[in-house]
Amino acid sequence: MKSKTGKKRCQILILQGSPNPKGNTARLADEIARGAMASGAKVKEFFIQEHNIASCTACQSCQEPKARGCIIDDDMDDIYKAALEADAIVFASPIYWFTVSAQIKQVIDRFYAFVTSDGHRFAGKRIGLAFTFGGDDAVDSGCINAIRTFQDAFAYINAPICGMVYGSSGNGPVRKNKALLQKAFALGKKLAKNG
Repeated sequence: MKSKTGKKRCQILILQGSPNPKGNTARLADEIARGAMASGAKVKEFFIQEHNIASCTACQSCQEPKARGCIIDDDMDDIYKAALEADAIVFASPIYWFTVSAQIKQVIDRFYAFVTSDGHRFAGKRIGLAFTFGGDDAVDSGCINAIRTFQDAFAYINAPICGMVYGSSGNGPVRKNKALLQKAFALGKKLAKNG
């Protein structure tokens, strides 16, 4: 899609992995979206909890020589399409039991279908991360585990992490943390401007 100036608009996909559509993670993700749109990007969001997405069955069908992706017929097909069209992808998740939510992990596992003989279809896409947690900091909450997982995974598939925002919701709702919301807005702008 092109802007009024004829330049291709950056497309950003936000995958919200919280089961609470009005919770802290959703608020942080929404602020990233606002920043991206303020910079002219087109934003598409999926609230994963509302979609029928099955677990990866490890059938390996997606890795067959003439495979066209995952053979499971569910709402993940819409996410696959949006991910292929996106210039940047934001993964937003609360930290549950020292890592990301089941919802976001399920989607990540299903992206195994994007592995090809030439690499991964995410290669070159810019990645943003947004996490909220109930502990005092990124270490005692387990947020650091999620960060390291994404760092390793996206380095492996050559998709650079361009920025991340994370913060505690233990001292009250994220909406009251103006500094964190400003960082989220700035991340959205950064992801849009790199397009």
